[in-house]
Amino acid sequence: MQILNFKKVLAGMTLGCMMTGSVFAATLNLHNGGDASSLDPQKVSGDWENRIVGDIFEGLTTEDAHAEPIPGQAESWEISDDGLTYTFKLRDGIQWSDGEPVTAEDFVYSFQRLMNPETAANYAYLQFAIKNSEKINSGEITDFNELGVKAIDDKTLEITLEQPTPYFLGALTHYTAYPLPKHVVEEKAGDWVRIDNIVTNGPYKPTEWVPGSHVLTTINDKYYDADKLAIDGVKFFTLEDQSAALKRYRAGEFDILTAFPTDQYEWMQENLPGQARAAPFAGLYYYAINNQKAPFDNADVRKALSMSIVREAIGPQVLGTGEIAAYSWVPPGMANYPEPATVAWKDLSQADKNAEAKKLLEGAGYNADNPLKLQLRYNTDENHKRVAVAIASMWKSLGVEVELFNTEVKVHYAELQEGQLDVARAGWLADYNDADNFLNLLKGGIDYNYGRYQNDEFDKLLAEANANTDAKERAALLKKAEQIALDESAAIPIYYYLSRNVVSPKVKGFEDNAFDIHRTRWLSIEE
Repeated sequence: MQILNFKKVLAGMTLGCMMTGSVFAATLNLHNGGDASSLDPQKVSGDWENRIVGDIFEGLTTEDAHAEPIPGQAESWEISDDGLTYTFKLRDGIQWSDGEPVTAEDFVYSFQRLMNPETAANYAYLQFAIKNSEKINSGEITDFNELGVKAIDDKTLEITLEQPTPYFLGALTHYTAYPLPKHVVEEKAGDWVRIDNIVTNGPYKPTEWVPGSHVLTTINDKYYDADKLAIDGVKFFTLEDQSAALKRYRAGEFDILTAFPTDQYEWMQENLPGQARAAPFAGLYYYAINNQKAPFDNADVRKALSMSIVREAIGPQVLGTGEIAAYSWVPPGMANYPEPATVAWKDLSQADKNAEAKKLLEGAGYNADNPLKLQLRYNTDENHKRVAVAIASMWKSLGVEVELFNTEVKVHYAELQEGQLDVARAGWLADYNDADNFLNLLKGGIDYNYGRYQNDEFDKLLAEANANTDAKERAALLKKAEQIALDESAAIPIYYYLSRNVVSPKVKGFEDNAFDIHRTRWLSIEE
C-alpha cells in the first residue's frame, strides 16, 4: 500500500491554497453509492463507476456542464458529406499523466481492444456504429485492422461508420470510447489499472483506491485545462446505505449525495432548502422478467404482472418524489423520436387492469389453489426495497406469492447478466440521446438484455432503422419495434427516472441535466 501524501491525509478538509476570491481549491467529498468494480473504462457499467472514470479519462468528445457533447481530446472534426467518415484533429500537446503524448494510435488501440472478444467488454455494442465493429466483436472478422478506426498520423484519427449515425458524437463521450495508454497496458497487462501503475488522460488522476471504501483523485497536471480546475481532487465514497449517507451529509462529511431516501425528501425541502434536487432525466426504472424460464416465458403471465402494477402510486406515494408512471420502453423526449409507443391497455382503469390480469393468470393455470410464485430481486437500496414491497403487495391482491431477495449492487447485476432471475429490478440511464440506446436492451445477444427476450422481427426492425438515413422513417421503424416488445411484455417499465442529488450550498457549478452527469472540472467550492 502506498504511503499517503499530504493531500491524502487532509482529504475531506478544505485547503486554503490556490485561492481566487472566495473560491478555494479543495477536496470534494462525494457519496458515490456502489463499489467500483474497476477503473478500466472497458470493464465498468454503472453510473457510480462512470462518475469516477469520467473524471480520470477523456474521449475525443466530452460533456459540458449540461451534459452536451463538446470537444475533448479532439479540438475539431470534419464529417464527410455521406455522414460515414469522421476525421478528428487531436489537440496539440495532450499528454498522459506520466508525460507521454496521447496519440491517434492510442485511440486505435483502445477501440480494437474494446471490440476484441477476449476483452469481454459488455458495453462494446454501444460503439457498433463503427465499421466492422460488430463482426470483430463476434469473431466473424479476426483482423483488427479491418476496424473502421485509423491513425492517419499522430494527431489525426479517422473513424468510418457502417451507416450515418446522428448520435455518434454523443456516443463518443461514453467511457467505451475513452483512449487507453497503449504503452502501459501492453507492459502491465491486467495490472495496468493498479493504483501504482494506472496512467490517465482526464482532468484528474487516481491516487488511492480502497475497494469497499473509496477512490481518491487529484489534479492531473498534464491535462490541457489543468490550470482552470477549481477542485483539487475528489474522494468518491462507497456507501449504499442512503440514510447513513444523509446523516453524514448533515454532519458535513459529504458535499454531494448522488441519491437520498425519498421518504426524507419533504423534510429536506423544509430543513435543507435548495439542497435536495429532483430533476427529470433520461432514464427508465423497470423490472426484467426471465423470458426463457417457465412460467415467465408465457407472455400472458408477464402481461398480468405488468398490468397489475399501480404505476401512478409509485412516484407520488411510494417514493414521494413524483416520478412519472412509465407505459413505454423509451422515455419521452429522446432526440429524433417524437412519441414513444405505449402498452395497449394504458388508459384502462386500474380495476379493469386488475380484472384482466386475473383472467390472464387463470388462463395460464394460476388461481387460489395453484398460486403463481416468484422471486423478486433488487439491489440493496432503501428506495428499491420500498418499490419492491409495494409491488409485491399489488401482486398479492392477484394471489401471487412473492419472495423478496436483495444483494449488493455488484452481485445483483453480475447475477442478472448470468440469467439468475425470475423478476428483477433494473434501471437504465441513457448513454446517448437516441431511442436506440433503450431498445438495444431488448435485442437478442446483448448482455444487458437480462430477461433474454428474443424476437427476430424486433431485431430486424432495429437493424433496418439504423440503416435508414431518413429521420422520420427511422423513428417509425424504431416505434414499430418498441410496440412489438410492449405487446409481448418483454419487460415491465415502471417509471421514468428523476435524478436525486443533494448538493451543499458551497458547491457551485452543479447543473441539473437530462443525463445526470456532473463532471468535477465544472465545479468549485466556496467557503
